[in-house]
Amino acid sequence: MVKFLFQLFGKMPLRLNHALGTVIGVMAWALSARHRRLTRQNLAQYSQWRHQPADLPMRRAAIAEQGKGISEIATAWTASVARLYGLVQACDGWEHVDAAKKSGRPVIFVTPHLGCYEIAGRYLESRIPVMALYRTPKQKWLEPIMQAGRIRGGGSTASANASGVRALLKTLKTGGNIIMLPDQVPSQGEGLWIDFFARPAYTMTLLPRLANATDAVVLFFFAERLPKGRGYHVRIESMSESFSTDKNIAAQQMNTMVEALIAQAPTQYLWGYNRYKHPAGAPLPPATATCTPPPPPNSTPLR
Repeated sequence: MVKFLFQLFGKMPLRLNHALGTVIGVMAWALSARHRRLTRQNLAQYSQWRHQPADLPMRRAAIAEQGKGISEIATAWTASVARLYGLVQACDGWEHVDAAKKSGRPVIFVTPHLGCYEIAGRYLESRIPVMALYRTPKQKWLEPIMQAGRIRGGGSTASANASGVRALLKTLKTGGNIIMLPDQVPSQGEGLWIDFFARPAYTMTLLPRLANATDAVVLFFFAERLPKGRGYHVRIESMSESFSTDKNIAAQQMNTMVEALIAQAPTQYLWGYNRYKHPAGAPLPPATATCTPPPPPNSTPLR
């Protein structure tokens, strides 16, 4: 039954898919105390970073957008390739990709849990071969559907383990391109406590290490949902400076980039994700934030 519904959602017009996704978001909010707690806390942290009071309309919009993020996965993984590519109505920043490939350098594409990162990845695959790092979903029946959906076009995948990291490194060293999510909480021993919206969050170090080891160009991107199911607008941004060789500074650079990207479409971030959790075996977080202060609301480190 669940598989049937998943396939059905994938065949729906995007406007209907998103309408039902909004209902899913409201139901998740109503039924899960944990989801409500995390969403409220994370949005409050973002509002504090922006030096603004908590906003009820923003919370309501975020609840709806999180539901759309669930329903549209079915479209991203099961719809025809031609339909998927047609959902992207515009793309800003592809000149950064052209410049990187003209120089002969590999590219690390970085997308946080913002907008429809699945559609964003499929769009890249329509124009350039990429390998994506992934974690096995908790629902085992989803993995073959996910894999089939992600390897279409010019895509390939690598599991988030030691062999997968080696595959990413090999791809970059041979001039290829990869996709990574920078805001997943890493396993014990694989991260650092670094400020994220002015609160310490356990943060991956793999991305800066791969970039520095391979001289890769790092491009941040996401697919913003357009209103009323009209499709998506892909936005690609370059870093203002290369990653530092100091792992703490580099991790802060990465989080600052993610913050600036989220600020472009804040209601479309996955605020229900437990970004500030303490992984088992990881060191305790600092009692207070000690990293760089939050930027003014209108500043951006991207270009």
